[in-house]
Amino acid sequence: MKIQPMLQVDDVEASSRWYQATLGLVSGHGGPEYEMLFGGDPHVTPLLLQLHRWDAHEHGFLGTRDQPRGNGCSLWFEVADRAELDAVWVRMQAAGAAVLEAPHWSPLAHHWELCVRDPDGYVVVVASPFEHGG
Repeated sequence: MKIQPMLQVDDVEASSRWYQATLGLVSGHGGPEYEMLFGGDPHVTPLLLQLHRWDAHEHGFLGTRDQPRGNGCSLWFEVADRAELDAVWVRMQAAGAAVLEAPHWSPLAHHWELCVRDPDGYVVVVASPFEHGG
């Protein structure tokens, strides 16, 4: 089993550009109603995230745009190491991401992490793998 999260967004193409610019994800579908984002070449890497326009009709039961976005849910992306996390941080800053927490060591999770909000208000966390120290 694999998880393939899907976010409901106002502007699929703008959100796709944001995730490509900040996390380096790659479009595997594209378009104004639906997007599939991959960690690299869509033919060999897994699907990481789907974007769906709020008013597209295939999945009307997925929520309503008049409620807070992502309340109680966050997207966590694990990168290979601290160097990759630092590179993502540079891209996040260049894209003007709304910073919630700059890169820091999380003693409970034993990894480095950073937290931002995406253009639709969803919390996005980028973390290094589990480590035994800081």
